[in-house]
Amino acid sequence: MRTGATGIFPAFYAVRVPKDGSLVRNDGWTEQFVVRFLGSVQVPVHMGNDVLCAAMQKVQKKSLPSACVLEVSVKGVKMIGDQCFHFFQLKNISFCGCHPKHSRYFGFITKHPDQQRFACHVLMSDTTLHPLAESVRRAFQQFYKEHVGYSCPTEDIFIE
Repeated sequence: MRTGATGIFPAFYAVRVPKDGSLVRNDGWTEQFVVRFLGSVQVPVHMGNDVLCAAMQKVQKKSLPSACVLEVSVKGVKMIGDQCFHFFQLKNISFCGCHPKHSRYFGFITKHPDQQRFACHVLMSDTTLHPLAESVRRAFQQFYKEHVGYSCPTEDIFIE
């Protein structure tokens, strides 16, 4: 949508979005946060507070923030704004958190679906973004319960 290019896209990495643009689960669990998107930068590894902080500092210097709404659900994180529309499935988010000293900054790291490349996406708000971090944590817990816990159990099951 951003470039206007058309072509084949692997369905495994995409999610069908209804025409109304909503990604509300059947039980309606979606949380919205009004934030400002500062931008994204490539990062060398998939996790770590030091990686988040370095990315936040880099993005803060080079971009003007654009207002957007961030929706968090068990399906993923969706950014909707005048300058951006992005959707990241939870399985492609490897790390997230608030800046340790300035909690009005929040970042999350995503893995490229095909390559060993990672990007950090940085957001800010006038108030603390700890509720956003907590919402993402709850989404991961729910996602784990619904998908990973059943498909990859960590307990040994013995059948006699």
